[in-house]
Amino acid sequence: MKQEFGIKGMHCTSCKVLIEDVVSDIAGVTSCNVDMKAEKMSVEGEFSSDTVKKEVEGLGKYKVTVMKK
Repeated sequence: MKQEFGIKGMHCTSCKVLIEDVVSDIAGVTSCNVDMKAEKMSVEGEFSSDTVKKEVEGLGKYKVTVMKK
């Protein structure tokens, strides 16, 4: 499964790296790529979209939206 997410609140490369690291550690995620300029993230694997959203927003400063396929 591949899912796209919108992410608001990123302002530097450290944000990108932090989000990719956190999402990559979620059980079932096989790849995660954040595009800062487009404010989007692409995640592949077998995972819950709600879990991805919760983990990223739990970092404290990001607003995540699940994009329609």
